Amino acid sequence: MMYVTDIVSSAGSVLLVGVLLFAVSGVWPPLVAIESPSMDPHIKEGDLVFVMEEERFSGPGDHDGVVTAANDDSYRKFQRPGDVIVYEPDGNGRQTPIIHRAMLWVEEGENWYDRANENYIGSADNCEELTSCPADHAGFITKGDNNGRYDQVGSSPISEPVKPGWVVGTAEIRVPLLGQVRLQWNQAGATDPVTDKTGPAVTSETEATAVNATAAG
Repeated sequence: MMYVTDIVSSAGSVLLVGVLLFAVSGVWPPLVAIESPSMDPHIKEGDLVFVMEEERFSGPGDHDGVVTAANDDSYRKFQRPGDVIVYEPDGNGRQTPIIHRAMLWVEEGENWYDRANENYIGSADNCEELTSCPADHAGFITKGDNNGRYDQVGSSPISEPVKPGWVVGTAEIRVPLLGQVRLQWNQAGATDPVTDKTGPAVTSETEATAVNATAAG
């Protein structure tokens, strides 16, 4: 009986912590495990990251609660300008979310080539050669800190410009290595990968992944 009581008590404590974190963050799940190193060295593979609804405590000059690196150089998260956001690539909720930095905001139809950092656009020499330029719709141009290109650049971009509705939340705090527990648990329990209709395997929607430099093109 004491053993059962201890189990119930532990489960209740975990549930209570989860409810409290959700109450603060407004996002479920409020914690995500990082699967790859594209945000190195500021957020590392295996970290656990606390995510908050983007409009709860937004910074100065934000777009729908997100401050971009281009908008305010003095506003920093994880040692660099701009918010780090968790978003659904192309708005597809069946794909593993991406956790990357919001670099700039573009309007629908905008030629944003001249505002882009030339180091992150590959070999494009003008808007016509730059993927997602002019922008098909308004949204955020994003990038992993450890990646050489914007997510929206290349022959196989990670995502179109990220619409505000695709944003899950902003990354607020990282706990080093604690996400390894979650990742190892998933690996141990993964017998049949979940696939969407486009083919690639996806992991649990309770996690966020940082796409590595190779995947970014």
